[in-house]
Amino acid sequence: MTEKILIIDDEPDMLVLLSMIIKSRTSYEVITTSNPYEALEWIKKGGYDLVITDLKMPGVDGMEILKTIRKYDEDVPVIIITAYGTVESAIEAMSMDAFDFITKPFRKEQILFTIDKAIKWLKTIRENKKLKEQLKKSS
Repeated sequence: MTEKILIIDDEPDMLVLLSMIIKSRTSYEVITTSNPYEALEWIKKGGYDLVITDLKMPGVDGMEILKTIRKYDEDVPVIIITAYGTVESAIEAMSMDAFDFITKPFRKEQILFTIDKAIKWLKTIRENKKLKEQLKKSS
């Protein structure tokens, strides 16, 4: 199974850059959109293993994206990226269970390392849930 990553950013150049970085070094499926409203609809349908979202976007910001994801799936890791990072916004994002908070500009190795860490974390969470279910069934 190939993991699916949804990237949301109102800057098309950032979508292209992130997509190229991820596709050149991983086998993950990458879906991108510059429309946060479209992203909210996709998120409601589910099926993503990781969401990377910009913090500041017109209409719907990254925090609203994060809140919506948590309503539908508490496990999917969310990485928030921003050019306008403050300590306060980082604390808010992390308190809402964002997986990580990365400021632009970032290094290619940094984003790849964080993506790898997030996917491994999700696999561990899903495996733990599966094992707990098996234990309940066998009890």
